[in-house]
Amino acid sequence: MNLLQELKWRDLLYDLTDPELENVFENELLTFYVGADPTADSLHVGHLISYLVSKRLQDRGHHPILVIGGGTGLIGDPSGRSSERQLLTLETTLKNSEAITKQVLNILPTAKVVNNYDWIKEYDIITFL
Repeated sequence: MNLLQELKWRDLLYDLTDPELENVFENELLTFYVGADPTADSLHVGHLISYLVSKRLQDRGHHPILVIGGGTGLIGDPSGRSSERQLLTLETTLKNSEAITKQVLNILPTAKVVNNYDWIKEYDIITFL
């Protein structure tokens, strides 16, 4: 069974935007990313599907990049919820980022890990605007 057939069989994939992706997944090695906001010191059930799919991609030779939202995690939740998530201190966010990184590397041992705080930390809101 090829990768996309397996993902569909496991109910991890419903549909594709381009049927050619099946050929690409089978004949090329792709680099993909999976993200996590460090709002807690652990992954949670909301991460489950993306990491199940990522694990299967990695097992087929594709290359994962974990993007930790250490910078964007400091600014609250832009999802349109009626209540904002609790803002965390930089220290807590960085601690949570380390904990999540360790967990993800247990699942995706070949993943490259980057934290968007590393490239956002140099900017202040006035400079950005």
